Amino acid sequence: MENIITIVKKENAKIIDVREPWEFESGHISSATNIPLNEIPVHVNELKKVTGPIILYCRSGNRSGMATNILKQAGIKEVYNAGSLSDIQQMIMN
Repeated sequence: MENIITIVKKENAKIIDVREPWEFESGHISSATNIPLNEIPVHVNELKKVTGPIILYCRSGNRSGMATNILKQAGIKEVYNAGSLSDIQQMIMN
């Protein structure tokens, strides 16, 4: 099984910031899309069409963990919780 650092660095990885828009505006991964946690269920069908891994992050890893569970329960297999913004920043730099 690949580790999360390798998965985050894949060209076809879709990185999603599940924080609120005001949090996203205060700083985020440049390639990230902002879909707040409460909007994740609305985007399930759209996210099912993603061909690569879906990587989720938030402030602490808690909301991204909940979003990961929502997407897995919806049948999306390649979805990962990268934890916090600082966690994923470190993964990208490694």
